[in-house]
Amino acid sequence: MKLLSEQLAAMSVRAKNVEVAVAAAEKEAHDKIEARLEKARLAATAAVEKVNQDLKSTRDSMARDWNTVKAKVAGDMNALKARVTQTKRGLDVKVADMRADDLEWEAAFAIDYANAAIEQAAMATLDAIDARMAAAKAKSVA
Repeated sequence: MKLLSEQLAAMSVRAKNVEVAVAAAEKEAHDKIEARLEKARLAATAAVEKVNQDLKSTRDSMARDWNTVKAKVAGDMNALKARVTQTKRGLDVKVADMRADDLEWEAAFAIDYANAAIEQAAMATLDAIDARMAAAKAKSVA
């Protein structure tokens, strides 16, 4: 798994690319905007599919691991009761590691979700530009 800082950097680059693309789209001809819009739709679709796949994969993985996790927690709790002082530090480290893993996964998912939102924002912006051009063309013909 990529480091969160690497994922955030990639998301930042993606957002900047969308900003540049939108600025360029405002100056392009209608056919170029339609091509750019199709590219944005494909990117948004791929990003949403990735988020859905990540959710499915995580859900499947969590379902498989749930009984193992329950057994581990029960075992850890029994060990804690038997050796409160000695085991407490080891358990605290394990819990902290598990919490860190969970929060890193959540952050990575949030970044993927943000990437999908950026792609959808790009598509919506290009749709708006295309609609504005169509409106201007309709006014000039009328």
